[in-house]
Amino acid sequence: MSDDEPKTAYELILERLKKKDRDEGVREQPLTDDQRARIGEVRKVYEAKLAEREIFFNQSRRKADDPEALAALEEEYRRDRERLQSERDGKIERIRNEGR
Repeated sequence: MSDDEPKTAYELILERLKKKDRDEGVREQPLTDDQRARIGEVRKVYEAKLAEREIFFNQSRRKADDPEALAALEEEYRRDRERLQSERDGKIERIRNEGR
């Protein structure tokens, strides 16, 4: 993109965020190969855990015999998914922040 062309809203926002980070002393640090590999492993592990939980939920759902039991199963499944996703995101963030 040349300097003569107008910038998109996305590009303008990105520039503002980068300027704000520079002003606040935040520096951009690329991930190392080791960090990328570990993040990939965390994602694989949690993808498997989420799939396992979904299979368990589907089996339990077929056995549910009333709407209240089904609602309870769905709520438990939703909470478990949120918990696993939160754990995954926390581990990834800790890996990203190593060495900073």
